[in-house]
Amino acid sequence: MSKTLPCVLMRAGTSRGPFFLREWLPEDVETRDQVLIGAIGASDPLQLDGVGGGSTLNSKVAIVSRSSRPDCDLDYLFAQVGVGQRSVDTRPNCGNMLSGVLPFALEQGLIEADEGTTTARIYNVNTGARIEVTVQTPGRRITYEGDARIDGVAGTAAPIHLNFLDAWGAVTGSVFPTGRRIDRIDGVEVSCIDAAMPLMMVRAADLGLNGRESPSELDANTALLERLEALRRTAGALMGLGDVADSVVPKPVLVSAGEGEDSITSRYFTPRRCHASHAVTGAIGVATAFALPGTVASRARPRAGTGNVTVLHPSGRIDIEVEVEGEGEAATVRRAALLRTARKIMQGELSIPDYVLSRPAPASAPASAPASASASAPDAAPDAAPAFPARPIRIVVPTVAGGGNDAMARAIGAALGRRLGQPVIVDNRAGANGSIAAEYVAGSPPDGHTLMLGYIATHAMNPALQQLRYDPVADFAPVGLVGYSPTLLVAAPGAGIASVGELLARLRAGPQGLRYASAGIGTAPHFAGAMFALRTQAALQHRPFDGAAHAVDATMSGQVQLMFPSLFTSARLIKSGKLRALAVAGPQRSAILPEVPTLAEAGVEGVDVTQWYALFAPAGTPDAVVERLNAALRAVLAEPEVAARIEQDGARVQGGTPEELRALVRAELEKWRGVVRAAKEKGELAPA
Repeated sequence: MSKTLPCVLMRAGTSRGPFFLREWLPEDVETRDQVLIGAIGASDPLQLDGVGGGSTLNSKVAIVSRSSRPDCDLDYLFAQVGVGQRSVDTRPNCGNMLSGVLPFALEQGLIEADEGTTTARIYNVNTGARIEVTVQTPGRRITYEGDARIDGVAGTAAPIHLNFLDAWGAVTGSVFPTGRRIDRIDGVEVSCIDAAMPLMMVRAADLGLNGRESPSELDANTALLERLEALRRTAGALMGLGDVADSVVPKPVLVSAGEGEDSITSRYFTPRRCHASHAVTGAIGVATAFALPGTVASRARPRAGTGNVTVLHPSGRIDIEVEVEGEGEAATVRRAALLRTARKIMQGELSIPDYVLSRPAPASAPASAPASASASAPDAAPDAAPAFPARPIRIVVPTVAGGGNDAMARAIGAALGRRLGQPVIVDNRAGANGSIAAEYVAGSPPDGHTLMLGYIATHAMNPALQQLRYDPVADFAPVGLVGYSPTLLVAAPGAGIASVGELLARLRAGPQGLRYASAGIGTAPHFAGAMFALRTQAALQHRPFDGAAHAVDATMSGQVQLMFPSLFTSARLIKSGKLRALAVAGPQRSAILPEVPTLAEAGVEGVDVTQWYALFAPAGTPDAVVERLNAALRAVLAEPEVAARIEQDGARVQGGTPEELRALVRAELEKWRGVVRAAKEKGELAPA
């Protein structure tokens, strides 16, 4: 396929993303999704290599075509692309992106404009809902200029009216898919509603909140986020959505009283972070729950007829015209309409990077020998394995660029390529605490061309903590150990904590406000923090991030006060003064930071988290291929330049055989399962 394709970048409502005609994209869904990942730059949480903005609000895609339905003018498929993970979800809808569909379609000539205003009926392919959209077309041309203003967007623009006709029950088949307007989950009353978007609504007060907290306050409340996620997963099953662990629906919503009898305050989650403003489809759902009786969000005196409902959100308000028919249990919402704006930002050609389109190819069968060769070599094995390596080798890294795992993979990658005679590509596939990368490699062809830079979290800690969709022993062929790195306890420079003694004194005085960052649930920084809390009886708040690089950034900026990174990740930052080292979470001091004591020396026994890194291939990789990879790896680790690059940041190079690595993984699994059992009894460790 072409690696350049037409694209229009638009701000639509309070979202932004590329708009494509359906024919601009590949027909094959898997290839299309890889193109969208490349367009947005989903592999990187900052989305530096695409047009995304590092947020779910700016990682959206609209795909538009003439409608195949006789009662609609346009088809609109919405895609939510991952942030820091290579994923595309087409299950939800997005009402903000919807506001750009008709302007885009008019400019692309899919339909003709009327004089003054143009109305078209749009079919949302994701949910099956129909929406009438009206835009301003003076002189039969779309205009983006006007006096309409929406909260969360600077300036004014032409009004775009969205009239939702049949969004109620579009995903699950029922407005209240559990059959009840209020369910009780784990002692909390929730309303599960399917109105433009499947939602799980909770009264803020029932979770100890006032409902007017800022998004940053809510995002920093790790206990709240974990509670909401647990409630959301149960609600998803009750709503008939199955296991929603890897889905963005249903969306959690916290509701509280508004400023009058016609308004309600909402905090909308996406689902693991609070929205900076509010999704349009989510606002339709909140307004529906507010207008109908018997939900956790119902207004004090529900009434039939047409009226305005105001949804108050962190950036302002969304005013929705709601038409209610009937009363009591028979009441239904017939339609809901609201105003949005949109603006075309740029139009041109988008280049798609090679790495998102390259996937491991199945091992090819050996070519048949020519007749002359067969005659001259009758003893040649007809089923001899193909030569290895036959193409570039990919090392999949389970974390974002910039962390210790990424640095380790890049330290050995180029040297491995020289020894094996093929380029070695480092492929960062962060997300789900390493599971995305592990599942990808475990399911790749076992031919040695796809490897994983696994480490203590992916092959011991996280599997010990929770049930995963891969087995760290059965699904992988160990190639060889790369090295070890001790874990440190570090503090933010501005936290006012200069030693473990000062930290313990502050914890004894009261732990309020003390948070520690981790690279994700089930990672070494998470385990080290939980073990520290267990040994000191401290009530530290855990704040997981998507990778060590982002956790370190949060610590340096003061969003959190503490972290337990590897020395390999943090050594240079400590030396430059951007992090303050308090102690080594291991049996001995580090040679490059000799002045930093161990935790045991500082009075905290039993916290020993030494991280290790290793190469793995998919299970079933031929022994001869594994042996060649292991020999190349051990030779690379013996190169002075490679060893120096790794050891200058505090890691210790150590190779070994595949059998030694397999034994290490089994021993580490058993060790950390014991730690998990002990910690869970104290409530210090829980899966995501």
